Order: sequence, then C-alpha cells, then structure tokens
Amino acid sequence: MDRPIATAEQAAALASDVRLRIIRLTHETPMTNKELAERLGKDPATTLHHVRKLVATGFLEPQAERAGNRGAREVPYLSTGLSWRLRWDPEPLATKEAVLQAFLGEVSEVGVDAVKQIRLVLRTDPEELNRRITALFLELAEEPAHPDGERVAVYLATYPGG
Repeated sequence: MDRPIATAEQAAALASDVRLRIIRLTHETPMTNKELAERLGKDPATTLHHVRKLVATGFLEPQAERAGNRGAREVPYLSTGLSWRLRWDPEPLATKEAVLQAFLGEVSEVGVDAVKQIRLVLRTDPEELNRRITALFLELAEEPAHPDGERVAVYLATYPGG
C-alpha cells in the first residue's frame, strides 16, 4: 500500500494528544463536540477548536445533523481513518510527543490494571523491525471489524536497548 506523505498542516493537526484522542474516540462511532468534551474532560469551546482543525485537515468528517436536548442542532463527527494511512518523512518530534501523551492519557483513563504489557530486548536491524511491524499493523487495519470483537487500542514503541 503506497501511503501519501503527511503535509505540514496534517502534521501540525496531529501534534496534539487531544486531537489524537478525538480521532480514536470517533474511529467507529460518531460523536458530537459536546460528547467529546465530556469524554475528554475539556471545555466544549476548546474541543470545538480541535474538531475544526481535524475537519479542515481531513481527519474528521461531519455526519448528518441530529436533534439534541431541547431541539438543539448537533453535528456528530467520524474519523476518516486518514491518520493511519499517512506516512511521515520524517515524523515530527511534536507528533511523536503527542502520540506518547495520548497513550498516557488513555492509560490513565482506563487504569494501568487494564493494560497488558510485554517487553523484549533483541539484537536486530531496527529499520527491518519497523517495516515488519508496520506491515502487520497495516494488515490489521485493513481487516473488517470482527462482529463480536472487543475494541482494543495498541501502542508500540521501540527504543535503544542500551
């Protein structure tokens, strides 16, 4: 799969742990700005700023409007999946930091007891390892959702073993 290189605007949009969490939260289920703000514990105006940036850069799509409480107009948003289809040349440090902060925020939300962990130190070619892991992730991302499957998030980091 030939993945397009992220633009500067797309990279800037993904350099925020809040925006990365919004993308994950709207992966399968559309959510309104109000729902996102409540889930993230953020002010709705702040969340709307992030939502608008994600829409402008193609990471979120507005869905059909729906009526909310007291007839208010609500717009749910759904992730386009673009964040996974992009590649980085090179990946900006701000984006790397945002990915780590999003992971830490999600772990604090679910609790460390819910996290399954594994560690390994090996001697290998880091580029080949990254290529193989990326290929596996791309393969998994292309598979249809298992109808009875549980929604899980995967965070993987490689770093020098010292």
